[in-house]
Amino acid sequence: MSEFKIERIGEKDDGLGAGRSFARTLPGEIVNDVGNVLTPSPDRVTPFCPVFDRCGGCKLQHWATMPYQAWKTALLTHALAARGLHPEIQPLIDAHGDGRRRVALHVREIDGRWRAGFMAEGSHNLVPIDVCPILTPKLQAVPELAAKFGVFFGACDVTVAAVENGLDIAIKATRKLADQAVAQFDGLMRAQNIMRIAVNGETRAQLTPPLVKMGKALVPIPVGGFLQATEKGEHTLTELILSHAKKFKRIADLFCGSGPFTFALAEQHTVHAVDSEKPAIAALQMAVRNTQGLKPITAEVRDLFRNPLTTMELKEYDLVVLDPPRSGAEAQCVNLAKSKVKRVVYVSCDVQSLGRDAAVLCQGGYRFESATPVDQFKFSPHLETVALFSRA
Repeated sequence: MSEFKIERIGEKDDGLGAGRSFARTLPGEIVNDVGNVLTPSPDRVTPFCPVFDRCGGCKLQHWATMPYQAWKTALLTHALAARGLHPEIQPLIDAHGDGRRRVALHVREIDGRWRAGFMAEGSHNLVPIDVCPILTPKLQAVPELAAKFGVFFGACDVTVAAVENGLDIAIKATRKLADQAVAQFDGLMRAQNIMRIAVNGETRAQLTPPLVKMGKALVPIPVGGFLQATEKGEHTLTELILSHAKKFKRIADLFCGSGPFTFALAEQHTVHAVDSEKPAIAALQMAVRNTQGLKPITAEVRDLFRNPLTTMELKEYDLVVLDPPRSGAEAQCVNLAKSKVKRVVYVSCDVQSLGRDAAVLCQGGYRFESATPVDQFKFSPHLETVALFSRA
């Protein structure tokens, strides 16, 4: 049987060596053809999750903190350097906090019993779990709760979010929900503090709107509404944005969602919030009406991919905040590069699209001052970055 030395961890978190990839290995380790570790790295630690070796979720719990953080920072550094960009890279911030506040679980029947969990790596085989140690304490009992919906829907996917006033549940299922089943949800919802149950994007039962605290506001988030992965992650990103916005008065918050950055900024600044999702903007506007002590907030539903703010419209703002999805904000950055906006704060969840868009801004005359990596997707290759661009 052949032996291979792991040279590095790739962008997808597998160990790479001799042109092959091996899951859950580390640099310097010697492995055989099937990935069994023959010589372990001194940086290997004991994973804290009991199903780490089977679950397709976290893949890096076996790596010591310092080399793991260095690798994660290097994901950002290398992506930017590939575009000829060399800003000041700030130290990585661990924003895991008390854990993830949203989880998507698969529900399947195993040996006559409905179980919830994650799929094994590279397969459709369910790894049932009782707890997930990377979740916030509010979600620790969620696998057992999610499994209960198998009785109503058969095989389904259940997403649960921890919100300010309880739990918010969204279910994807193929079986039609009988009306009589809805009546059975009431007792379950009250017992488990579930504020809403949505099925295939439609609210089917609700005690009260699920609320999320954003700055001073309590926002009634829409079904499937975006949330940052952890509370600490959202707070960290917000504080970084606020630190870059101190001297500016008129701010555009683009790809704003339901307003986590909008409401924090509006305590000191006038803000125009823009997003393509109508339910998100409606939730933001409702919260604006119910929140005191804020500077003026205006909001707009707009597809910033097809219809980005023009250079003429951008004249209204001296700072622009961007928080696009993984695909980035290329069209908006093209217009920003032609504008006179003094400062851009770009919150990215993908280092490759950030590198592309940063190059566009720099070609338009912006100075790429700094990039701060924020690790709220701990034990995975996903990385948030707050990037700061300024005009002279």
